[in-house]
Amino acid sequence: QVQLVESGGGLVQAGGSLRLSCAASGRTFSTYAMGWFRQAPEKEREFVAAIDWSGTTTFYTDSVKGRFTISRGNAKNTVYLQMNSLKPEDTAVYYCAAKTPARSIVIGPRQYDYWGQGTQVTVSS
Repeated sequence: QVQLVESGGGLVQAGGSLRLSCAASGRTFSTYAMGWFRQAPEKEREFVAAIDWSGTTTFYTDSVKGRFTISRGNAKNTVYLQMNSLKPEDTAVYYCAAKTPARSIVIGPRQYDYWGQGTQVTVSS
């Protein structure tokens, strides 16, 4: 069983930045593919970014390319989402997810095995 705990959400003005963290349990974090998803009120959960087990391959949804950066620290069992130039439409609950074991990027939400509880990000205009 893998437990994921997100942190770092909050309220920020448009144009600001936030850094989300997701701490994972387990001694084999380096074998997990990780992803970030978000869900706005009355909308479906959507893919935001993903990273492979080694941290060398990443993938982003078009709306966040150039603004968000996903990274991981395998020594700390943590994945990060640096969010810059935030927009009101980025407002959502952000979830991290883990697929284990996985050697490549995982995009589809149904492919992930474990989910965190989510952290709220609110961007004011």
